[in-house]
Amino acid sequence: MAALTRRKLLISGGAGVGLVVAWAVWPRHYGAALPTAPGEAAFGAFLKIARDGQVIVAVPQCEHGQGVYTTLAQIVADELGADWRTVGVEAAPLAPPYANPLGAAALFADDAAHVPARVRDELWTRDSLLVTAGSSSVRRFEQPLREAGAAARVLLCQAAAQRWDADWQQCDTRAGFVTLGDRRLRFAELAEAAVGGQVPEELPLRLGDEGRLSGESLPRLDSPAKVDGSANFVADVRLPDMVFASVRQGPQPGARLLSCDKAAAERVRGLISVVTTDHWVAAVANNWWSANHGVAALAPRFARRGAMVDDAAIERALDAALDRAGEPVARVGDAAAALRGAGVITAEYSVRPALHAALETPAATAHWRDGRLELWLATQAPTLARAAAAAAVQLSERDVIVHPMQVGGSFGAALEHDVAAQAAVLARALRRPVQLCWSRGEALLQDRVRAPAKARMRARLGPRGTILAWHAAIAAPSTGRALGERLLEGDPLRRVAAALPAGADRYATSGAVPPYRLPALAVDHHPVALDLPTGHLRGGADGYTAFFTECFIDELARAAGSEPMSYRVGLLGGDARLARCLTTAAELGGWSGGVPGSAQGIACHRLAGSAIAVLAEAEMEEGGAPRVSRLVAAVDCGRAINPDVVRQQIEGGLVFGVAAATGATAGYQDDLAAVRHLGALDLPTLATAPEISVELIASGADCGGISDLGVPAVAPAIANALFAAAGTRRRALPLRSS
Repeated sequence: MAALTRRKLLISGGAGVGLVVAWAVWPRHYGAALPTAPGEAAFGAFLKIARDGQVIVAVPQCEHGQGVYTTLAQIVADELGADWRTVGVEAAPLAPPYANPLGAAALFADDAAHVPARVRDELWTRDSLLVTAGSSSVRRFEQPLREAGAAARVLLCQAAAQRWDADWQQCDTRAGFVTLGDRRLRFAELAEAAVGGQVPEELPLRLGDEGRLSGESLPRLDSPAKVDGSANFVADVRLPDMVFASVRQGPQPGARLLSCDKAAAERVRGLISVVTTDHWVAAVANNWWSANHGVAALAPRFARRGAMVDDAAIERALDAALDRAGEPVARVGDAAAALRGAGVITAEYSVRPALHAALETPAATAHWRDGRLELWLATQAPTLARAAAAAAVQLSERDVIVHPMQVGGSFGAALEHDVAAQAAVLARALRRPVQLCWSRGEALLQDRVRAPAKARMRARLGPRGTILAWHAAIAAPSTGRALGERLLEGDPLRRVAAALPAGADRYATSGAVPPYRLPALAVDHHPVALDLPTGHLRGGADGYTAFFTECFIDELARAAGSEPMSYRVGLLGGDARLARCLTTAAELGGWSGGVPGSAQGIACHRLAGSAIAVLAEAEMEEGGAPRVSRLVAAVDCGRAINPDVVRQQIEGGLVFGVAAATGATAGYQDDLAAVRHLGALDLPTLATAPEISVELIASGADCGGISDLGVPAVAPAIANALFAAAGTRRRALPLRSS
C-alpha cells in the first residue's frame, strides 16, 4: 500500500470524501517528541526533570510579551507540585503533540469551515501546525499540560512509594518533594526511576484544590533576563564568520525588480555582496549599518501589475463593495422586512488600515551547511516558516532546522514568513551564516496591515427604545482567505475552501454579531478587492467590528433617550457575565451616565470565551487630536491561571487599543504607506498614556483568551466619550478632527 501523504488526500470521490477516508485511517495519538540532554528524564511530551532538580516545561507557543512562558509552565508546575523556583522553560520542538488547531482555526476560519472540527484538528495536528494566535494558548494547552503534570506526579509518587513500601495513592507532592507523612524525597532523586512507571487511565487532576500554584500571581519566568539584558532575540545571535544583510522589496507583493545601482552600493564601506532576486534585493556587509546604507545606495526600481493603492482608491473600493449585494454572516428573524419604510436609524463608520508597529522588526539568522539549513527565527508559526524557507531553496523540510526565539512584540506580524525565506536564499547564496534584519522603514512599508473597513448600520427602535431590527453591512477585504492562501499553501483544507463558493469571510467579520438579544438581526460581509496586503493584527477584525457595533448601540441608546450603560445591560438578556463587566466598570469608573460634558463613554465586547467592558474618559485637544485621560476595564476571563499576567495583557491591550484609535494607522499614496518611522504614528508614551485600572471579576468559567481581549472595546469607548465631551459624533478611526 502506498504511503499516505497530504497530497494524496484529495483523491477519488471528491475532496470531502477524500478527507473523511484519510482521517479515518490516521493515528489519533502521537508519541513523545521531547529531546533530552544528559541527566534529564522526559515525562511525556511537555515535561523533563533533571538530576539537579530543575523542572523544564516545553512550551509550544511563541513568547512575544504575553507571558505564555509563565502561564503554561505554571499549569504544569501546579499539577506536578513543583517548587516554582526550580521551573524553567524551553521552546517545544516542531512536532504533532504541540500543534495548535484552535489558534489555526481563529486565523484560517474559512479553510476550516467546510469540514468537521475533528477532521480539521487531526489534519493540522498531523501536519504539526504550530501557531500562536487567537488568544488560544491556555485554552488549547491547559488540559494536556495538566495531564502531563499529573502523570509525572503519579509516576514520582509510585517511585517514592516503592522505596517506602507504601501505597502510592497515599503520597502527595509539594514544593518539589514527594511526601508521605513526615517522609519526603526530592523529585531529582526519583525522576530517572519514575520514568518507567505506568499511569492510570484516569489521571487525578488537582484543579480546584486549595493551596496550589494555579490562580497565584507568580513572578514571570522571562522577566529577569529581559530586565538584565541577557534575554536573546534574533538580532543577538552571533555565529562564526557571520555577515549582516538589509533588504529592499517592491511597494506591494508581486512587484518585480527592474534595476539597482550596484556600483553605488559597492562604494559603501564594509559592503561584501549584493544579492538580487526577481522580487527583492539585499545588501550584505560586515555590519548591519553598512548593509542598510548599501541597500539604500542601490536605489532599486520595481514594477508591478494591478491598480495603484492610495487613500482615495481604498475609499472607492469600500463604497463600491457596500453598493453590491453582501454575503450573509448571520440571520435572526426577518430583519429586512422590519427595516422597510421610514423611521430607520442609520449610521456609517469607517476605519483606516492599522499598523503592527512592533518594537522588533522582522529578522532571521540563517546558516547553510552541508546541504542543510539552520534558522533562528522570531516567529509565531515556526512550521509554516520552515516550509517557506525550505521551498525558497528547494530543500525538504526535514533538512531545515528552526530555532524559535522570543519575539520583541509582534502583535501578529511574526505570523508572516517572508524574512525566513529571504534569509534562506541569502545563506545559500553566500555559503556562510547571515543575519537579515528589516529596517524600520521597510517593516512599515511592507506591513500587512489590519484591513481598512467600512460599515453601514441600520436599526429600528420600538416602544421604550427596544431594538426591533438590526442590520450591519460590513465592507472589508477577505483577510482570512488571504491568510490561508499566503500561509497555508498546499494545505488540503485550503484546497477544499478554494474549490467552494467564497461566501462571507469569517475572519473578516469576527465579532460583528452583537452580544445583544435582538428579535431580528442581519449581518452581511461585502468583500473588497484591493491590491493592499492585509494580515492579522492583535484584536483581529474584532478591532473594527466592535467599533461599529458599540458606537451604533450608543447612538441608539441616545435616540431612545436611555442611559447607555443601562441600555446595554437591558439588551443582554441572559448574558450575566458581560452585564457584570458593564456594571463593574461603571461603578469603579464613577460612571456619570454619559451625560453631555461628562467626557465619559462605555463599551463592551466578547472574545475568545472572555468578556470585557471599558469605560473611557477623553476629550479633543485644540490641535484636533483626542486625549484619553483614563481607562477602566472590568474583565471576566474565567479562571485566571496567573492574575498578574492577565492584568498585564489587558493593560497592554488597552494601550494598544488607544494607539489604534488615535494614531497607529497608515495612509497610502502612489502604492506606498505614508509612514516611515515610529515617531509618525503618535503612539502613546509614558507622558500621554491614560491612567489605567483593571478589575478581574472572579469567575468559575473555563479559562478564556486574554491577549486580544483588551483591544476591541477601547476605540468605541473613546468615541463615545468624545461625543459626551462635545456632542460631536466621530465615526472614523483614527478619531481625529483632521
